[in-house]
Amino acid sequence: MRIALERARIGRSAKSAMLAGLRGVGKTVLLDRVRDDAEQAGIHTIRIEAPEGKSLPALLAPQVRLALLRLRQIEAAKAYAIRGLRGLAGFVGRLKITFGDIEVGLDYDPEPGLADNGDLEHDLQALFEQVGLSAKAGKTALAIFIDELQYVPEEQLAALITAMHRSEQRQLPIVLIGAGLPQLRARMGNAKSYAERLFDFPFIGPLSSEAARLAIKKPLQDEGVQITEEALDEILSLTKGYAYFLQQWGSHTWSIAQQSPIVIDDVKAASLTAIAALDESFFRVRFDRLTPKEKLYLRAMAELGVGPHRSGDIAAMLSTRVSSLAPTRSALITKGMIWSPNHVDTAFTVPMFDEFMNRIMPEMRP
Repeated sequence: MRIALERARIGRSAKSAMLAGLRGVGKTVLLDRVRDDAEQAGIHTIRIEAPEGKSLPALLAPQVRLALLRLRQIEAAKAYAIRGLRGLAGFVGRLKITFGDIEVGLDYDPEPGLADNGDLEHDLQALFEQVGLSAKAGKTALAIFIDELQYVPEEQLAALITAMHRSEQRQLPIVLIGAGLPQLRARMGNAKSYAERLFDFPFIGPLSSEAARLAIKKPLQDEGVQITEEALDEILSLTKGYAYFLQQWGSHTWSIAQQSPIVIDDVKAASLTAIAALDESFFRVRFDRLTPKEKLYLRAMAELGVGPHRSGDIAAMLSTRVSSLAPTRSALITKGMIWSPNHVDTAFTVPMFDEFMNRIMPEMRP
């Protein structure tokens, strides 16, 4: 991404990227690290998190305004940035009729005919063009970071992809770095068929054994503490290499251990508090958003194991037809609880959620 951003800044073609992976693998951390690197290199950035139920224009408009205000401070980019702010006024004024959740301060009157057609796909292209021209004139680039991108509705996602495609065609220095659950690649492909040519889709998964060991050993060594290989193996076995779980087990083991080296009994004792903490926070916050039918669906998946699982097998566990479960499955995908590696399989988006479901619902009943 560092190379892509520098290429954009000097007017070369640069491929945007979408980081996809399960919950807790470190996508957000990576997103923020890339952003920090970009800022330190003098590249302008905006950072957005896409929650459920909020429109893309409402998310973009305030951040695009801030980017244009910063670009306005560069003398060579000032005229383009002011025109961009006029375009933003037109963009907000017309699209507020369609998307009532847009709230942003406006600095200039709109320029008639600039990003004010009332059509998101057309107007977003025009707005991005002005932003891109401003960044180009200022000899910089704009990097747009969007987390939880899977929550953006498909038609709005299509408009975003089209705007990025147009920016690339005009070799404007705008790069989009997004992050989301594994279904993001399919959703973007459904929105625009050329999305897979426009973006890289690195899949962020568990850490390798070597990296996971380093994640535990190095902080301990920095404090002058050692850990036995047996204890380290136990942590890796329990966490399966997922970054967030490594943090949790590392933290709880550190709190419990009384001396160096840390031994396997310390890890086993820490597992009780680590699992309890995860159940009450990481897992429970997602469980509490579910309806009784959705909980039962996930409990049936958990009964079958880690997954992915065939829709027919889940239906058989619940003694019903696949078609009758389709609305529940669709709702769970929308909530980001499950995803479909292919059209007949279903998998959890949260690592170890099958184990949690078995703990929280020991019996398969609503």
